[in-house]
Amino acid sequence: MNRVERIREALQAALDPQLLEVEDDSHRHAGHEGARDGRGHFNVHVVSAAFEGKLPLARHRAVYAALGSMMETDIHALSIRAEAPPKKG
Repeated sequence: MNRVERIREALQAALDPQLLEVEDDSHRHAGHEGARDGRGHFNVHVVSAAFEGKLPLARHRAVYAALGSMMETDIHALSIRAEAPPKKG
């Protein structure tokens, strides 16, 4: 299983998102200091009811918690777009 699949699996399990997009952007950072140790750069867009009523910092912390040790072993940089689903009405 590659890193994108592992990130996707971790976020799916923890946040049960309605929308989940994971992009590996590592190729754009070749030679970058953080990329030398093999960790990657990723963009995630997550829409989940788990984020309802939470401020952006709490949403980001939930994403980091879901990824756990991957933040130390696989991910050097993570761009997060974390949103609650739009309210119906």
